[in-house]
Amino acid sequence: MLEDRATAVSSPTQWPAVYPKGYAVVDVETTGLARDDRIISAAVYRLDARGEVEDHWYTLVNPERDPGPVWIHGLTSDVLEGAPLFGDIAEEFATRLDGRVLVAHNAVFDWQMIAREYARVRREAPVRQRLCTIALSKELGLPLPNHKLESLAAHFGVVQQRAHHALDDARVLAEAFRPSLLAAAQGGVRLPLLECRPLTEWSDRPVPRQSSGGYGAYRASSWRPSRKRPACPYPNPGRYEDGKRLKQGMRVAFSGDTSTERDLLEDRATEAGLHVAGSISRLTSLLVTNDPDSGTSKTVKARQYGTPIVDEAAFGQLLRDVEPADE
Repeated sequence: MLEDRATAVSSPTQWPAVYPKGYAVVDVETTGLARDDRIISAAVYRLDARGEVEDHWYTLVNPERDPGPVWIHGLTSDVLEGAPLFGDIAEEFATRLDGRVLVAHNAVFDWQMIAREYARVRREAPVRQRLCTIALSKELGLPLPNHKLESLAAHFGVVQQRAHHALDDARVLAEAFRPSLLAAAQGGVRLPLLECRPLTEWSDRPVPRQSSGGYGAYRASSWRPSRKRPACPYPNPGRYEDGKRLKQGMRVAFSGDTSTERDLLEDRATEAGLHVAGSISRLTSLLVTNDPDSGTSKTVKARQYGTPIVDEAAFGQLLRDVEPADE
C-alpha cells in the first residue's frame, strides 16, 4: 500500500457553493466485466473541494479465483496469492470513500464492482454520489476524439505511465479531473452527479477459485457472459397505465442503480410473465429507474417516446399483483 500527502492550493475562482466538499478518485482492476467478477486491485486519490490531492492509497486484492485477463492488468495468481481479501481491506477502503463523491472514468462500472464487493462481505460502501468523468467531459464540451482515459489525459497534458494499473490510472484521472473541475466551476456548469445505491439484496453465483494454471486456465469467452432468457410467451398488451396493474407480456426495461441486484429484479419480472427488454423502443411498456433525470440513453428515449417510468419500490409493489394475459 502506498500513501502520500500533498499541500492543497486554492484555485483562484469563485467556487460554486453547491459543489461537493471532497472527492475520491477511484480505479479498480477486475477479473472481468460481469456481475460475478471480482476486484483484484484498487486505488483511491482523495481530493479536496477544489480538486487538490490530499493523499493516495493502493492495494492488491485476492479475488479467490482465476485473475482473468492477465494480458490486460498484468496481475497473475502468484502475485495475488498473498494479497488481502476484500473483507480485509473493506474498512480502509471505506475510510477513503466516506463523505466524498466517487469519481471514476465510466463510474457506473467502478461503483457496481465496489457495491458488489461490499455486498459480499455484508456491508455497504459509504458512497452516496458518483461523478463520471466521461459525463463531465461531455458537459464541458471537450474536443476529445473518443471517451478513453488516454484521450482525456492527452487533452490536459497528463502522461500515462502504466495503463490498466489501478494506481497510475487513478493518478492520471485525478490530474485530469482537477482542471475539468476548475473549468466547470468557472463556467457555472452543473456537475453530473448521480446517486449511488448500495446493494441491500444480493445473490452470488459460484465461480471458479484461483487455479494453479494462472491465466492459462481462464477462458476469454467467459469474460462478458450474457444471460439468455426464454422468450416471453405472452403478447405485448401495450403500455402500463398509472394506477392500473401490470399485465403479463408487458415489455419492461431497467436503468441505473437498484438496491436489489439487477439480475434478481429481472428474474422476478420474467417469473411474473413480463418481457425483460434490454433497450427502450416505442413498444416498451415501462421503464424502471431510480434516477429519472440521469440523462442515460434509456431515460432520454423513455421521455421521447412517452414511456411510463416508475422507481424500484413502486415496481416491487406492482410485481405482487400482475394481471394474467388474455386467453
